[in-house]
Amino acid sequence: MKIRLLQLDSKMPNIALMKISTYYKRLGFSVDWYEPLFDQYDTDKLYVSKLFNFTNDYIYYPDEKRTIIEKGGTGFDIYKTLAYEIEIIDELDYTLYPNCNYSVQFYSRGCPRKCTFCVVPDKEGGIISTHPFNLNPKGLWIEILDNNFFAAPRWETAIQELIKIDQPVNFHGVQLETLDKYKAQYINKLKLHKQIKIAWDNPKDKPQQKMLELIKYIKPYKLMCYVLIGYNSTPQEDLYRVEELRKIGIDPFVMPYNKTNQYEKDFTRWVNHKAIFKSVKWEDYKKSTTQ
Repeated sequence: MKIRLLQLDSKMPNIALMKISTYYKRLGFSVDWYEPLFDQYDTDKLYVSKLFNFTNDYIYYPDEKRTIIEKGGTGFDIYKTLAYEIEIIDELDYTLYPNCNYSVQFYSRGCPRKCTFCVVPDKEGGIISTHPFNLNPKGLWIEILDNNFFAAPRWETAIQELIKIDQPVNFHGVQLETLDKYKAQYINKLKLHKQIKIAWDNPKDKPQQKMLELIKYIKPYKLMCYVLIGYNSTPQEDLYRVEELRKIGIDPFVMPYNKTNQYEKDFTRWVNHKAIFKSVKWEDYKKSTTQ
């Protein structure tokens, strides 16, 4: 049986496709990436993954009368899941990504928060701890993809495992309100690959005091704060948040809700281009974009 895989977006290793590859290779089937020039007419089953709804669909699909085509991922359907026998696999096939020099990892799924702009509550539900995957034999660091790492029931066990592994880690999801002195002490025992990501998405929140408390235990240069703009926020509220972060010493990183809106594109570039952000005021930058 010929199994082929297609990843339409994201440069990171795709966990679902790696699980699928492991499952079918264990059965002795042929598994590889889909190449229409060679695979269009004799593929038995094609798995297609799309993470973002703004990604265009593929156009060179094989004939569905000959090939079973399974489409999954948030970009297609947030409720679509893998077959149980594939989902429970915890061995990821890194041979699909021979140039990848890091590991992808989950210690929990879901999130206790219910942010209206986020698909995680509907897709994964409340937070639960999960069994970690195998590591990439060629991996030099670990990308922790949890949505809210320190809210998970077994976060402390996960940290202890990471300390033993002794590789740098990059946290993708750490909610500010879950951090305290105790958890900061654990963070300081880890090697960090990049800054710890926190978020200030709601302009009505006032997390400055919590941030000031946090930087007593974690140096501010080790922190980066996502700032969602264009979703229930005004330009004045957007500017206020990034300037408050500048005062505290935490790097802001803007996430535009509407990537086609010109103001959001300009503001994002101003903040996220650090050389510009550090040397040019927003009012001056805004004037330069309209000239």
